[in-house]
Amino acid sequence: MRLARKWAEPVPVDIAPLIDVVFQQLIYFMLTSSFILHPGIRITLPKALTSQRLSASNLVITLTKDHLIYWDGKIVTLKELRQQLKRAGGERPVLIRSDRYAYVNKLIELWDLCRDAGYREVHIATLSE
Repeated sequence: MRLARKWAEPVPVDIAPLIDVVFQQLIYFMLTSSFILHPGIRITLPKALTSQRLSASNLVITLTKDHLIYWDGKIVTLKELRQQLKRAGGERPVLIRSDRYAYVNKLIELWDLCRDAGYREVHIATLSE
């Protein structure tokens, strides 16, 4: 016995609801994620076992592995940095963020510059393990 099969017409698939759901998920993930960026200055901090947390009211000097010195996100020379430190006064502590591959003598030079400008508290930023 042969049965006649009737082929149904193809049903068009509407993907508009699928696109709506995908966009809603994308917006949800973008709104719930947090981004912490330090634009323009990429350094790898050294690790230390005995590191301590400091307050956020520090003056920050950044030394990159290419031995560039940043103050307030701008590249400065040692002479300009000395002037900036004198203008800022010696009240607040100074935090030196140095790349782990920067030369130690450049780090010590920055440290001495801060101490010479009248700052009593000079700290080096590290990552705690």
